[in-house]
Amino acid sequence: VQLQASGGGLVQPGGSLRVSCTASGSIFSINAMGWYRQTPGKQRELVATITSGGITTYADSAKGRFTISRDDAKNTVNLEMNNLKPEDTAVYYCHGQTYRRTSYWGQGTLVTVSS
Repeated sequence: VQLQASGGGLVQPGGSLRVSCTASGSIFSINAMGWYRQTPGKQRELVATITSGGITTYADSAKGRFTISRDDAKNTVNLEMNNLKPEDTAVYYCHGQTYRRTSYWGQGTLVTVSS
């Protein structure tokens, strides 16, 4: 399984941004995909996940502002981020987990929220 992240960039506080993750390879083995984020000196933390059945999970910090969705035709998972705050600034990592609970990570994409 290979995961390719795209999107990210610089946005002002209160703005919106979308990051996307496209899976390739043995995509049939993927049970869930999602996004984690990490800032310097801190552990990587969950942002949101979505299962193959469409069940979503959000971190408390993301609830009400972020929406994760999947486009199965494109093997892509999107994370729409609204009302962004400076504390959302981080490197965002795409994650995929197979039915056998093997984890795969994409490259990180930097999201910077600043005026």
